[in-house]
Amino acid sequence: MTSLAIHGGTPVRTKPFPEYVTLGEEEKRAVMEVMDGGVLSKFLGTWSPDFFGGPRVQKLEREWESYFQVKHAVSMNSATSGLYAAVGAACVGPGDEVIVSPYTMIASATAAIAFGAIPVFADIDPDIFCITAETIRRCITPQTKAIVVVDIFGHPADFDEIMALAEEHNLIVIEDNAQGPGATYRGRYAGTLAHMGVFSLNYHKTIHSGEGGIVVTDRADLAERLQLIRNHAEVVVAKKGVENIVNMVGQNYRMTEIEAAIASEQLKKLDGLLTARIECAHYLDKHLTGLPGLKTPVARPDVRHGYYLYPMRYDAKATGVSRDRLGEALKAEGVPLALGYVRPIYLEPMYQRRIAFGKDGFPFTYAGYRGKVSYERGICPVVEQMHFEELMYHGFCHANMTEADLADIVRAFHKVFENLASLR
Repeated sequence: MTSLAIHGGTPVRTKPFPEYVTLGEEEKRAVMEVMDGGVLSKFLGTWSPDFFGGPRVQKLEREWESYFQVKHAVSMNSATSGLYAAVGAACVGPGDEVIVSPYTMIASATAAIAFGAIPVFADIDPDIFCITAETIRRCITPQTKAIVVVDIFGHPADFDEIMALAEEHNLIVIEDNAQGPGATYRGRYAGTLAHMGVFSLNYHKTIHSGEGGIVVTDRADLAERLQLIRNHAEVVVAKKGVENIVNMVGQNYRMTEIEAAIASEQLKKLDGLLTARIECAHYLDKHLTGLPGLKTPVARPDVRHGYYLYPMRYDAKATGVSRDRLGEALKAEGVPLALGYVRPIYLEPMYQRRIAFGKDGFPFTYAGYRGKVSYERGICPVVEQMHFEELMYHGFCHANMTEADLADIVRAFHKVFENLASLR
């Protein structure tokens, strides 16, 4: 047996893996065209022809609608802004509850707090890490107003069941698809499966413009509300003739012309970049499946996985080697893994201490809230098992990876698993 690097042996790999680079000459030309034109933004916070932004912003929105086959796309300056705007558009307010995953970027839940509502956390499916109709149903109360469903790691949730449940209870569903652009569920694009869907253009996503986001919907009323919240709604509603002014406290969530120009070029590359991710993941699946205690990512038969990350489950009982020890050995071989994803959101201080806005704890202490919510450890046992015991992942599934790079990952895994006895 070859000695493990953690024991002084020669590591499989000593150089870093390639960084993910999606920008090229196309984006540079697009940016210079904007610079030469002299219009970096054209939004006006008033009801006028420029209320909807400049030509590049509107061009991107039409391109997004065409690609993802939706009626309305509303650009934002970030996916976080998009989530806030979507929760606001759903008329969520103080006293309401919003069901959301506890295993996601924090903004998926904070969007509810921003409108004075209470996040309620539903547990996840252990195979695809998304909340399910079953776990959502257990959380529905008379106070429930909306659900935020996250396509975590690029795998869409089971939306047919979730949307049927939402219709049964008259709830608005927001799909947080920041990590799954181009992924599909039963022939439909992820991000288009709910009443509103939020995409991210943050710098480390599959495609990006540095920062940015897009919210899509097929409902004209929701599109209008998204546009209003994005751009100083309170001074627009009167002249525009808007009757429903709930949550029409506008923000400045506007995208710039440069960001839009970059995003337009990135959208053209999405198919190729996603195909590369899938090919990388399938290579790893082929060569890692069957290692003791290791479960490679699940891709349901009716889904095209986006593979934003490559999540694996590890059963330490099957090997007698802890996840931490396994991770240390792989890192020493040149393959760093993340152990667990984000800490379950309800364990963060805001929820444990129930303090958000103001020193008195709004919205948790709001007198008009008629519900009762728990943020105790143990409320989502699957999430906690995944985070503290089983989940590990890496981001080495992208277009800049070569077969030689992937082969090094495989060699490192096999080397470590062949020497498990030395790690016990």
